[in-house]
Amino acid sequence: MPAIDPEVREVVLGPHRLGGFLGVPEDARGLVIFAHGSGSSRFSPRNGFVARELRRAGLATLLFDLLTPEEAADRRKVFDIPLLAGRLLEAAAWARARPEVAELPLGLFGASTGAAAALVAAAEEPAMVAAVVSRGGRPDLAGPALSRVETPTLLIVGGADPLVIELNQLARRQMRCPVELRIVPGAGHLFEEPGTLERVVALARDWFLHWFEAGAAG
Repeated sequence: MPAIDPEVREVVLGPHRLGGFLGVPEDARGLVIFAHGSGSSRFSPRNGFVARELRRAGLATLLFDLLTPEEAADRRKVFDIPLLAGRLLEAAAWARARPEVAELPLGLFGASTGAAAALVAAAEEPAMVAAVVSRGGRPDLAGPALSRVETPTLLIVGGADPLVIELNQLARRQMRCPVELRIVPGAGHLFEEPGTLERVVALARDWFLHWFEAGAAG
């Protein structure tokens, strides 16, 4: 559970009072906000693992619930991409008011449907988001927003997840920003196979650090 990490503290975000975990390592080089997939929450073990490893690389992390408990019980809201994107932007605005992370470049890490929400949020606020990473995501659900995304985007898909590979390939062809599709051999949709989530961490870490530094240099 993320809150066990001494660098992490529980927070409450924005007007909807959404629960979250904010972790800020010393001399943080950027902030990554996580957008979990349907049926998940800030307690997602996979996102929690990725967040811990990113903090070891010097990146601050924010995991939070995109929906209130009442909203999460409504399956229509779980798949409401514009709603979820709006919550991501609320979280980003909240972070911009926190002195410890206010000046850090911002990245979004989306899993499953959360990836679509991250891309819609990036399309809405291109100056705010420096990089996006999708893990086993459904970028196709971002719809027309895909062609408006300016933020450098990394699409990570498991090699044993052929349908999602195809959906990511289709989405990539609609995108005009710097975009890469990386396939992790042997990984299924949830990246539960030994070593596969570690590969996700390495790819995401390098992508965020590269574009955060590129933005600072530019």
